[in-house]
Amino acid sequence: MALESPAVLTIAGSDSGGGAGIQADLKTFTVHGCYGASVVTALTAQNTTGVQAVHAVPPDFVKQQMSSVLDDIDVRAIKTGMLFDAENTKAVVQMLKGYFDVKGRIPLVCDPVCVSTSGHVLLQPEALNTVIDELFPLSDLITPNKAEAELLLSQRHSPFQIASLDNMITAARRLKKLGAQAVLLKGGHFAVSLKEVADFNSEDVQVIRDGLLDENSNILRIHGRNGHDINSVVVDVLCAPDSRITLFTRPRLESTSTHGTGCTLSAALACQLARGTPLTEAVRLAAAYTHTGIETATPIGSGFGPLNHVHSITPRLIVPRTKTNPYPLTSSLIQSTRTIWREYVQHEFVVLLGKGTLPKENFLHFIKQDYLYLKYYARAYALLAAKSHAYAPILAATEVVFHIVRESSMHVGYCAKWGITEDELNSTPESPALTAYGAFLIDIGMQGDPMRLSVALAACLLGYGEVGLWLKEEARAPNSWIRWDDNPYLKWMEDYSGDEYQKAVKVGLETLESRAAADVPSLVRFAEWRDVWERCTRLEKGFWDMAMKLE
Repeated sequence: MALESPAVLTIAGSDSGGGAGIQADLKTFTVHGCYGASVVTALTAQNTTGVQAVHAVPPDFVKQQMSSVLDDIDVRAIKTGMLFDAENTKAVVQMLKGYFDVKGRIPLVCDPVCVSTSGHVLLQPEALNTVIDELFPLSDLITPNKAEAELLLSQRHSPFQIASLDNMITAARRLKKLGAQAVLLKGGHFAVSLKEVADFNSEDVQVIRDGLLDENSNILRIHGRNGHDINSVVVDVLCAPDSRITLFTRPRLESTSTHGTGCTLSAALACQLARGTPLTEAVRLAAAYTHTGIETATPIGSGFGPLNHVHSITPRLIVPRTKTNPYPLTSSLIQSTRTIWREYVQHEFVVLLGKGTLPKENFLHFIKQDYLYLKYYARAYALLAAKSHAYAPILAATEVVFHIVRESSMHVGYCAKWGITEDELNSTPESPALTAYGAFLIDIGMQGDPMRLSVALAACLLGYGEVGLWLKEEARAPNSWIRWDDNPYLKWMEDYSGDEYQKAVKVGLETLESRAAADVPSLVRFAEWRDVWERCTRLEKGFWDMAMKLE
């Protein structure tokens, strides 16, 4: 049974600037619910611009610190960071061997800190052999970055340049042969394209996507781009004890708040292992924590500032908006309903429409019902205006009502091209699917929470935007199954993939996210929002079902 607050020990240098070393480790231990103990191997004079000086702690005093902690506290995991010189490294190894011989092995994470980002030597060359020959065999996991990996391999007369994803995997496997149980080769200093990961195909390699958008998320990818290169990712490579490879991929961040990243990651890993978390999941959780720490950091100092170590102290149902995730609520809603969302976006009706083979009678039945649906949609937005307590949201909702009324007139003209008169539109009886959907919107609108109504209305707006972008994206693919230029339903596809509708999608995304940020939900309210989103997604799918069955 996992301890409520397991003790974790860091053996590392002190950072006077507070962003790395034992300071970063102890912050990380605390927010992970672990009790942190520390052994200082060296004192540094450093800040966000670099390391100005290093003063080594005498080896005997390093051993005394370790003895004091390990003789008294039930430590459940240990991490090593900056050891600085051969004497201190040997002292640490000697104490660890003695402790493991008497009390048994506990998880040991070794961050082989060699050189600072600013170029300052943090591990003397003569200490490298001790780290490789004596510390690695005691380690459950080592966490080198690209430069450290190349240095370690070169030290063992196996120089290797890491310039591709294949190189990273090869390097991780070679590093494991140096004696550690497992290797996590960090990719923060190395650019990998999303295509390179997607094209990578090997039965013995697992790929874990973290923070990357799933299928049918074009509205988030396109409207949330904001100049960010969505095709550049960071890949960490784990070579496990059984030599299986796992790739952890996540968006690349452009940030100056990266000081102490390696310390933070290895400290988070030690916490996860102390709690008994399996290695692969421990890496995933620790990497996600570190990534969010970079992304949510407030700039400190004039150089490379520290991460935001405390971002996880206050649990959030909706993570803060960031450059790489500007629409966290919408992303969460789509993720939570990914199966029904896919069935909605890639429905048979949509597929046949894209192929141009949808029977005409099905399409005519759909557009007549869609005209009637717009009345419900306009009335629901009028209710949203009535629920708003400030002029700006009242105006926004009212403008949507006027837009829908104008759209209904264009709908009449569009239907006329298909031989459907306005009288026929108005005399068409509602299908049960339409009545169910419309009644649900009005019912939600009559209830108290305006955000529930905002979420309900977003399912239609964003869903049709995603359908339009999905068809357009598929049409661009080589040997596409989409029939575009001479498709009888081309105008419909162009309308929902076009700039005018996608501008409305972007406004809808911004409105939904800003409302959520200003009205942070409780656990119960957030569950209600997700329920409304799923209900509306199912009702949208039911609308396509209705069209196919001529209900």
